[in-house]
Amino acid sequence: MAQASFNRRHTLTLAAALACSAAMAPSRAATAKLEKSSIQMVVAGRTALQHLPLNIADQLGFFRQEGLSVAIVDAGHAARAMQLMLDGGFDACAGPYEHTLIWPGRTQQSFVVQTRTPQVAFGVSMRTLAGFKSLADLKGRRIGLAQSGTVDAMVTMQVLAQAGIRLDDVSLVELGTSPSAVTALRSGVVDALGHFDPVMTMMEQKGEVRIIADTRTLKGTLDLFGGLMPSACLYAPIDFVQKHPGTCQALTHGIVHALKWLQTAGPADLIKTVPDHFFQGDRALYLASFMKVRESISPDGLMPAEAAQTAQRSLMGLHPSMRFDAAAISRSFTNEFARRAKDRFKA
Repeated sequence: MAQASFNRRHTLTLAAALACSAAMAPSRAATAKLEKSSIQMVVAGRTALQHLPLNIADQLGFFRQEGLSVAIVDAGHAARAMQLMLDGGFDACAGPYEHTLIWPGRTQQSFVVQTRTPQVAFGVSMRTLAGFKSLADLKGRRIGLAQSGTVDAMVTMQVLAQAGIRLDDVSLVELGTSPSAVTALRSGVVDALGHFDPVMTMMEQKGEVRIIADTRTLKGTLDLFGGLMPSACLYAPIDFVQKHPGTCQALTHGIVHALKWLQTAGPADLIKTVPDHFFQGDRALYLASFMKVRESISPDGLMPAEAAQTAQRSLMGLHPSMRFDAAAISRSFTNEFARRAKDRFKA
């Protein structure tokens, strides 16, 4: 009797272990199509909310379910992330879509979109511009940016252009990290600021800035750019995409699975899933920031219609000497992989 009981327990334990292994291990169908199963990914600012889908896919094992082992390295700066990939150390990059357009002689292709807006808010200081009435009040003022040449600069340039303010009418100050931006605004080093969350949500909550342009929302982005403005995506050299379609499809499946998960995720889900250090010591602020940017997150990984053209127009405003042709725009992204993932996950 004891022996039978032991055998039964042993059988149940073995069955449970096999079931667990089956759940954790990639299926043969997933691995059979992979040209490369171990991927080196470089990211521009991993803790940024723009890359939340990437981090969710990694934390919840969505890449592993596709048979992929993805090593993610944070380069901090978007331009550095792209350069590291071009130097050959990484297979793909999680960064701003516009970088697929601005690197002369090197064709990169976005294959899945994480965010369909820049998630940048532009606000004026309630200390030095307490009497702010119109954008004309920015003339002669100092305006802070996270990094020159990036999407926050594009947002700032668009705000100034709509007001008819030229670049030589203001002083642009590159501030870099979140703490530096907060200190600069509070101390009066800058009078206005174009930056990302959680910086802008925190200063907004404290009444330190008045938001006058907001690409954290779809409406704010449409108002400023006249169309959706894609930002964070996964991209790679076009040769890599063409030679590794199965691998790119698996990466896209992982991201779109995460996008689907985020459609219904609540605060408790994020707290359980996002690594603690991403909250930077303030969970409430992180969650408030997430709610601010939630609708900017792509629902399905697809490049929105005409969004690439919006990015092109904005880049030409930032870099007037740039020239683009229709072929360059069409090569800069593909929706092929995202369409398949959308169908699979009903995103």
